[in-house]
Amino acid sequence: MKTLGILGSLRKDSLNRKLLNAVVKLAPEGMEVEIYDRLGKFPIFNDDLTHNPPEVVKEFKQKVRGVDALLFVSPEYNYSIPGGLKNAIDWGSRPPRDNCFDGKPAAIMGVAGRLGGTMRMQYHLRQVMVTLNMYPINKELFVREGALKFDAAGTLRDEPTRKAVEEELAALKVWTEKLSKQ
Repeated sequence: MKTLGILGSLRKDSLNRKLLNAVVKLAPEGMEVEIYDRLGKFPIFNDDLTHNPPEVVKEFKQKVRGVDALLFVSPEYNYSIPGGLKNAIDWGSRPPRDNCFDGKPAAIMGVAGRLGGTMRMQYHLRQVMVTLNMYPINKELFVREGALKFDAAGTLRDEPTRKAVEEELAALKVWTEKLSKQ
């Protein structure tokens, strides 16, 4: 099972990048997670360009279409979805008849330095998934006080968080398999 892990942070040393790196290592047997971290390369969405999109958009849509499931790993900015991630979603969903997200199983997780743990971003992203016709799992993973969960090398050391990541990935795998049989 191929899963595309879409990183919503543009920072090189972000906590969410560290979490996505951990996801790759913690994926259950039979699930391969590829990291997509090129959101900073996207131009600002312009509906005039949707019929001849930039190459980075074409590549992104091809990657999304080529996987069985999606995993969004993102911070929360101003109580919502980071601009770079929302921009990529807008590109990927336009024009509507060429929505690369249509019918995709998905999961969301995020890590924050504080207690919120990306709750509002995840709720907003779930709302966006409705119009994209995506099928997110009914499981949430909000990693709070993220700086305490990783060591100096960026390795996820917090055992309860590791277990929660493994459980969410297993749930995404089961959900994706279930949907593929329909």
